[in-house]
Amino acid sequence: MNVGDLVVRRSYGGDVTFRVEYMTRNQAIIKGTEFRLLADSPLNDLVQVPATAKTELGERARIKAAESLTELRKDRQEPSRFGVGHGMGMLEQPPKEVSYFELPGKVLHLDGDPGYLNKSLSLYEQLRIPAEGYHVREAEMASVLYRLLPRVRPNVVVVTGHDGVLKSLQTYDLHSLSSYKNSQNFVAAIRVARDYERHYDALTIVAGACQSHFEALLGAGANFASSPGRILIHALDPVYIAAKAALTSVRETINLGDVLHNTISGSQGLGGIETRGSLRIGMPRLQDLSTLKVTPSAI
Repeated sequence: MNVGDLVVRRSYGGDVTFRVEYMTRNQAIIKGTEFRLLADSPLNDLVQVPATAKTELGERARIKAAESLTELRKDRQEPSRFGVGHGMGMLEQPPKEVSYFELPGKVLHLDGDPGYLNKSLSLYEQLRIPAEGYHVREAEMASVLYRLLPRVRPNVVVVTGHDGVLKSLQTYDLHSLSSYKNSQNFVAAIRVARDYERHYDALTIVAGACQSHFEALLGAGANFASSPGRILIHALDPVYIAAKAALTSVRETINLGDVLHNTISGSQGLGGIETRGSLRIGMPRLQDLSTLKVTPSAI
């Protein structure tokens, strides 16, 4: 067995596929290929699997991820549902051809995992959502956000990475932040972002990872957070919610039931509060200025 190999854990029934990140003589650090899960494991509990191997949980996640991406693409390709025309206070019945342009919300994405960050940025690019992403250790997210927010001026902030209930504790209290690996770091980052912009509709905050302290994250000022059921969440669940926020009109609230149903982990993985979107429609359609022929005015 080598670093980079795909493995499953025998003691968990091989439910989740991992990639070996680091190895010592008897232990390995492993990272979920589909879920935001970072764990250590005895080498004798790991079973190497081929790249083509599929677990039932992983296969369900892949199918759901494909469905969620399809729904997001529908949002991106059907802007007319935002009511171009009468929704803009112009025409009760818009003409057959309306010349307009779209301004999706801008996303600032901080991720404690470089691999998941790259997957997230790829998805934003596919959906043509303006986004800046940075690999930042969870403990440093608050200080990095403090510096980045005034420069990037995003509409949506994502702070995610790795988290979990600390199994090393003999006893743990699910209501205490000290029982979690990184929830306290996410709370600190949320507070920085909410101090920067106190209006929940002006800055949408999506926060958390696997098994995060959902109530503490919402209490700190997040619009959406994980994990109400203290379960594993899919690597792209925070991205799905951020994209939904960026592609929902400023005149509409994000449909909570719809957005949570279409995340891979569902309402046990993520939850949130009523929030307006950040996409704006403009008129007329923006033109390529290089094709315009303009006669300069005399001064």
